[in-house]
This record gives sequence, structure tokens and C-alpha cells, in this order.
Amino acid sequence: MPFEPVRPEKLSDSVVRQIERLILRGILRPGERLPSEREMSERLGVSRPSLREALAELQAAGLLTSRASSGVYVAEVFGNAFSDALVRLFSSHEEAVFDYISFRRDMEGLAAERAAVHGTETDLKVIGTIFGKMEAAHSKRNPQEEAGLDADFHLSIIEASHNVIMLHMMRSMYQLLREGVFYNRQIMFKRRMTRDSLLDQHRDINEALQARDPVRARAAVEAHLSFVEQALADHQAAERNESIARQRYEHEMGR
Repeated sequence: MPFEPVRPEKLSDSVVRQIERLILRGILRPGERLPSEREMSERLGVSRPSLREALAELQAAGLLTSRASSGVYVAEVFGNAFSDALVRLFSSHEEAVFDYISFRRDMEGLAAERAAVHGTETDLKVIGTIFGKMEAAHSKRNPQEEAGLDADFHLSIIEASHNVIMLHMMRSMYQLLREGVFYNRQIMFKRRMTRDSLLDQHRDINEALQARDPVRARAAVEAHLSFVEQALADHQAAERNESIARQRYEHEMGR
């Protein structure tokens, strides 16, 4: 018979598996500081020696890192999906921007479809709450705040898809976007008409998800990212035209 003796599990192994699951599911995020040793041992119901043993094992595995006089943090393991050389290549070639948007359109369309089906009621509340913050921020005309909420909104949909591979892959992609590697998202929020259109598009996505309509949710995400693609293409064309116009002006003034 295919049975093996049941062996009692060490407390430290249980702690390791619990923290691993929290990291895998994206609940504990890269760079996040863990609670103090006393608080963690109380929450987990284990002794401090057992906790220390578990934390040491997770640090040896590269999932946690200790900072002197600061505490224990989730390691920045997911932000390193691309080499520095590849990141520099992305940032110096225009076509990478549009390949990135195309990739997002495919992946986030699928994520929205999955979120409408597999997202829990709490997932949908999170998405709706972030959209509410987007509406409130709209009147403030703060491009940085709006761009940050935009990223949070899209990531909350990916989280609601409950696919851990997609979650960590897209988080690393969004980190590059936050750092301006692909394009400066604040450009999208400078013109009033563009800002209004973006808010309406996010409203459509939110409403489709709240209605649990996977077809409409996917279509709304794809329409939104197609708008972003066209807006960025128009912006780049306008910048090229302005550069040519400045050259003409300088030549004319020098005659």
C-alpha cells in the first residue's frame, strides 16, 4: 500500500510554509518590513527560537533579508525579472513602448476576464475602492497621484485573477513602468480631455468587473490600452514635429 509514516512537522517548518505562501500570493510584497519578532511569535503562536529558525531558513533561501538596526524585510526578488542591460535597451528604443502596451493588453485583458469570474467579493471591493480614490483624485489635478492610482487599479485586477505567475510577472513589469523605463505615465494625465477619457475608461472596467461580466471586462481593458497606445503615438509624433519646427525656426533666425 502506498502509505508512509506520518512525521510531526517542526514548528519552524510550518512558519516557513506560511510566510512562503504569503509571498507567493503577493500578500507580503517585496521591500515590505515584517512585524517585530515579539509580535510575529505572538501572532503565529510559536516560540522565538522557532521563529528565528524559520526566518534564518527564509533568508538563506533569498526570500527575506535582514537590515541592521531596521528589521527583516521581504527581499526584492521580483523586481529583478530583467537584467540591467535589457532595461537600458527597453528605455532607449521606442518600439519597446508599443510592444509593452501590446503585451499588457493581452495579459490584462485575460486578467480582467479571470477576475470577473474568479475574483472574490473582497477582491471586487478592493478594485471599487481604488477606483473611488481615482475619482476623488481627478479633481485635484495631481498627475503623480493619478498615475500611481492608475497602476494600483490595474494591479488590483491582476491580483483578483488569482494567478500567482501572472501576478509576479506583471508586478515586475509595473515596477519598470513606475520607474519610467517604458514611458512617463504622467504624460497621460496632463491634458484635461485625456484625463477625462482615462477616468471614463477605468469606470467602464470597474463596472464590468462589479457586474461579473468577463467579456465586457476584457473588452474594456483592451479598449483602454488601445487608447493609451494611440495617445502615446500622438505624443511622440507631436514631439518629433516640434523638434523639426525648432530646427526650422533656428535656421530662419540665423539667416
